[in-house]
Amino acid sequence: MVLLSRIYTKSGDKGKTALGDGERIFKDHHRIEAIGEVDEANTFIGWALQFCTGEEKVLLQKIQNNLFDLGADLCVKDNENTINKLRVTKEQVIFLETMIDGYNQSLPHLTSFVLPGGTELATALHLVRTVVRRAERRVVTLSQKDDINPEIIKYLNRLSDLLFVLARFSNHQSPKVGDVLWVPGTNQ
Repeated sequence: MVLLSRIYTKSGDKGKTALGDGERIFKDHHRIEAIGEVDEANTFIGWALQFCTGEEKVLLQKIQNNLFDLGADLCVKDNENTINKLRVTKEQVIFLETMIDGYNQSLPHLTSFVLPGGTELATALHLVRTVVRRAERRVVTLSQKDDINPEIIKYLNRLSDLLFVLARFSNHQSPKVGDVLWVPGTNQ
């Protein structure tokens, strides 16, 4: 359980913050950049939730919790001392794959690239997708400098795929929308 009795601690006033193991690093470190991008993605999911009902809402709330777990995973270096720490698991990645397959099976095959847009929910999910992709890029940068749990990159990659499929699903739930497709050379 987390107990926060004070919101400000002044411990970051010199530009450093603490990792989960207590090590202090600068706030612009690759690890903190990656954690921040994941936090931003989670925030945009919270925003997208205002357009959701039912099953998709429950799914996105579960993903929000998983992203907090992912942030906790990122805040400790991946080494022999992290065996009992909170980690993103292969099962969480498989869960996303199962959700992708389930939602995608009801959608028509694509014949063009999809433009971000359509329903409010679809548009919000496309925005979240791009933020998740940026988080994935930051985690990849981190992985080239520090050891990380390799499931993190897989999770973020699948999450962006799921958000794409959920955006399409949302557009197909609306009889007046469907896929918003790219038409090459439209304005030439």
